[in-house]
Amino acid sequence: MVNDPPILVALDVASAEEAVRLAKAVAPHVGGFKVGLGLLHGPGPGTVSALAALGKPVFADAKLHDIPSQVEAAATRLGRMGARWVTAHVSGGQEMLEAAVAGMTRGAGGPAGILGVTVLTSLDPAALAAVGITAAPGKLVSRMARVASRTGCEGLVCSPLELGVVATVAPELIKVVPGIRPDGGVDDQRRVSTPQDAIAHGADWLVIGRPITSAADPVAAAAAIATLVRGVRAPR
Repeated sequence: MVNDPPILVALDVASAEEAVRLAKAVAPHVGGFKVGLGLLHGPGPGTVSALAALGKPVFADAKLHDIPSQVEAAATRLGRMGARWVTAHVSGGQEMLEAAVAGMTRGAGGPAGILGVTVLTSLDPAALAAVGITAAPGKLVSRMARVASRTGCEGLVCSPLELGVVATVAPELIKVVPGIRPDGGVDDQRRVSTPQDAIAHGADWLVIGRPITSAADPVAAAAAIATLVRGVRAPR
């Protein structure tokens, strides 16, 4: 798949109509669209179909995490809706991820895959320790990448800080990276990077929301970020 520019704009807006309107406006400057939990649980998964009709890949960030049969059913439905990718938490285990892959394969009418969610970019070592996880984020991502690789996932969602880990242990997986901040800010995401640095360290796709959608001129913001990352080359 051509990912030029390698930007998936996170359409975290209030309505499906607003999402489609914004997607049409920024489409010349992005490679695809992300539909998050707000839209999936509000207007519903039909938003995926509406965006897929625009001709660019749609990333349904459903973050599936349930018993295998339920995850398989959800992945099947989202595949039928036209999602190019659907996310599922790697922490759900190998059997659950295999079910997600099977469902997506059955539901999609064309190329489609599961992206394994590793450690959320909002979590740092202190936040992980507070819920009893003492391993560092990099160690967790390394383990999760190996599991995702075994289950047939197409890629991983990881923070910019773990790109090297994923490239080392599961180089065949595409790397989809949130926590992208052109100005270096962090807001509610803690493990972040600039677009240029993420691409330079091996990101295949950048998930960018508020720096585009909350800008005074979203089209100009998307165009500026696309210009930033064009010509930046990841290590081979």
